[in-house]
Amino acid sequence: MTPAPGPFASRGRTLGLRATLTICALLALAAAGGLWLIFGTVPEVEREAAVRETAMLVEVTRAEAGDFRPVIEAMGTVLPSREVMLSSRVGGAVVEMAPEFGPGGFVRRGDVLLRIDDADYRNLLAQRESELAQAITELEIEHGRQDIAERDYRQLEKELEPDKKALVLREPQLRSADARVQAARSAVGQARLDLERTAVRAPFDAQVLARDVNLGSQVSTGDVLGRLVGIDTYWVETTVPLDKLRWLQFPEGAGDPGSPVTIHHRTAWGAGQTREGRLFRLIGELQGDTRLARVLVEVEDPLAQRPEARGVPGLIIGTFVECRIHGREIEDAVRLPRSHIRKGDTIWLMDGDQLAIRDVEIVFQDAEYAYIRGGLSDRDAVVTTSLATVREGVKLRLKGRREGGHEAAAAAEETP
Repeated sequence: MTPAPGPFASRGRTLGLRATLTICALLALAAAGGLWLIFGTVPEVEREAAVRETAMLVEVTRAEAGDFRPVIEAMGTVLPSREVMLSSRVGGAVVEMAPEFGPGGFVRRGDVLLRIDDADYRNLLAQRESELAQAITELEIEHGRQDIAERDYRQLEKELEPDKKALVLREPQLRSADARVQAARSAVGQARLDLERTAVRAPFDAQVLARDVNLGSQVSTGDVLGRLVGIDTYWVETTVPLDKLRWLQFPEGAGDPGSPVTIHHRTAWGAGQTREGRLFRLIGELQGDTRLARVLVEVEDPLAQRPEARGVPGLIIGTFVECRIHGREIEDAVRLPRSHIRKGDTIWLMDGDQLAIRDVEIVFQDAEYAYIRGGLSDRDAVVTTSLATVREGVKLRLKGRREGGHEAAAAAEETP
């Protein structure tokens, strides 16, 4: 039989519960205090380094001042300045041909390229000369008859009307005989001319590009015999933007040279081998959809046949070449590589130890340089380094220079 719990047992249980609660409360307070201690004593991040701005390392250059000729680069095609499709002016069989009259051959003005059988033309010339002699004889006879008529008229001692007098003096017959002589002389001249045309000659110093006949070929008047191109000069047809035309100089008269042009064929010619030409003419038509202006460059002695051109490469018709056209001179300007021009026609300058952003007045730009007349001098230090932060007044420091000093000072310190 279990005894009933006494008052002391009940009191013990109450004290145990209180002790447990007290210990839990103390543990919670201790945890809260630990958390406060941890978060309350975290060191603050120093902001001094963020506030202090480190100077960016840069490289600088200076513009070049003076008078400059900008260079306009373009591509062009070599063309003949004189070209002729040689044709026959008489008909007949080809009986003789010069060895030079073939593709690639060179001929001089007046050289006989081929001959056409002239037997028929010699016979015709002899016939026309005979007709002329007969006409002259008839004219002389008519002169004799006129003398007789004039004596008879004087013996008549009677004045006739002008028209009747002309008939009595045989003036119409004299004019007719004289006209027959003139016609016969013209026929002789034509026959002699046709005989001369049986020898086909070169119209100018030329290179033969094609030959369309051979010995024995039967040709008619107007048939094409071959293709010749002049070798004194060639043209290079190239295109330039319209806004660059005002910088080009074209000849305005005899002895007035156009802008000089340097020609180069990157593939066929060796390094440093170029040809020189001059702007010759502006073609009054734009090139198709490109809307670019077409210009001609004239190159003398294109095949480099003169003694002074020894070792110079020759031009080939149809070749695609590079042209560097030297434009009109830009006076009192500064020249800077185009890569140093920033967005919006601005440049970056190192003003002391800070970045300065300056607007410039660009007169002209070619493939390499920008030519400036305002906003820059040859004394300014132009920043050439790309910067991550672009802001007026940003701190800069030259590469190779100790911060806060100059290169010369740094070098002096390193010198023992």
